Amino acid sequence: MSRIDDSPVNSSSSDDFAAFLDAELDSVSDSSPQSEEEVEEEEEQEEEVAEEEDEEDDDGDDENCKYPIERTKRRKISFSESTQEPNGSTSHTEQEIILESVKEDICAHPGFIGGMCIKCGEKMDTDNQSGVAFGYIHKDLRLANDEIARLRDRDLKNLLRHKKLYLVLDLDHTLLNSSRMSDIIQEEGYLMNQNDPVQDALKDSLFKLPSMHMVTKLRPFVRTFLKEASKLFEMYIYTMGERSYALEMANLLDPGRVYFDSRIIAQGDCTQRHQKGLDVVLGQESAVLILDDTEPVWVKHKDNLILMERYHFFASSCRQFGYRSKSLSELRSDESDVDGALATVLKVLKQVHSMFFDPELGEDFEGRDARQMLRAVRSGILKGCKIVFSRVFPTKFQAENHQLWMVAERLGATCATEVDSTVTHVISTDIGTEKSRWAVQEKKFLVEPLWLEAANFRWERQPEEKFPVKEGKDKH
Repeated sequence: MSRIDDSPVNSSSSDDFAAFLDAELDSVSDSSPQSEEEVEEEEEQEEEVAEEEDEEDDDGDDENCKYPIERTKRRKISFSESTQEPNGSTSHTEQEIILESVKEDICAHPGFIGGMCIKCGEKMDTDNQSGVAFGYIHKDLRLANDEIARLRDRDLKNLLRHKKLYLVLDLDHTLLNSSRMSDIIQEEGYLMNQNDPVQDALKDSLFKLPSMHMVTKLRPFVRTFLKEASKLFEMYIYTMGERSYALEMANLLDPGRVYFDSRIIAQGDCTQRHQKGLDVVLGQESAVLILDDTEPVWVKHKDNLILMERYHFFASSCRQFGYRSKSLSELRSDESDVDGALATVLKVLKQVHSMFFDPELGEDFEGRDARQMLRAVRSGILKGCKIVFSRVFPTKFQAENHQLWMVAERLGATCATEVDSTVTHVISTDIGTEKSRWAVQEKKFLVEPLWLEAANFRWERQPEEKFPVKEGKDKH
């Protein structure tokens, strides 16, 4: 038997084998010195081998795998053995051992369900779990930020192939209006009377929910709106209400689960108290539009927001927001199907969608931003108007910081603090102010602030004659 056959490489002792490898690895630095040219040549050869092996490894990987894999480079060990030949001479045989560590995947823990990694199954304490909770998709699901980014990127590509964007929809005062049964006042009693003639007109939009002690009225045009919007958008419900309420409302709006499926986000899914955020929406922000009646809850996403005119069907809703006027239910009236809030905003959504997928801009949809299209549509509403405000802002208030000033600029108007010949509109609360009198004298438009608010909600310039300024108590 030769020495090679009796070497630790062929020995049954793993400890001897490990010791042998350690000795060989250590001997690399103790070997006879090489010339500079030999060192460079060897390094180049090692780099070429490493590149070829990396290519082979890459070819074998799943192209969709985004998790880091730790690999150990191969080491080639050469050593010489002296063997006694039959004729008595001695020959030297060079042996090569290729040491290749087993490829080991280091799991990046893309997500957890119930504290267990969805990829490797490892248990992890809650304190050590990073990322965002997506309980509305699956109970106790939490996804890491890298995985969220991967899913958003993949979903966006798929959505753009179908020429769709994302649409996030608020519930209360946007798509519907709810009231507790105990808050229904006498003037609204007909709503609870099955024999009242008005029940026929309300049978598909008014729902009594005894289990929740509530009654809900769907906004006019909402069913047509959802049907049409679903052709252009993947839709989410996002409400600050409890999950049980959100699911009940989703069932009224989408009984066949055609529009929303599991994409129903409730208060418990929010990552910030009293705030809504797109961090819990698996859609790229650049492709998301939002419909909501409350702007302050979307502090980080105002550019995505289309502010809705509130739907106040019930008297309790008007009282909640301090309105003294009668509700639609008290007046036995309702919004128009043809030109109501949802019909109006559907036109805006279609316009933004058409601009986003305009074929004249090419096929690079991923490089576009729906927020820019929305901004362009909005800024054309009052383009060419120059506005001065009179007795609208509190005394000593910085005009540029007032909500109405900022609304006017978003609608494309130019705002100023003093009148001149280029001014087209004076927005005032009192016909007797100096600026109001100037507007009348110079034949400029004199309108109340509601004119600006109406343009903002209805997405078009409103007839000025419908918003005259009334006489005020004070003059200056």
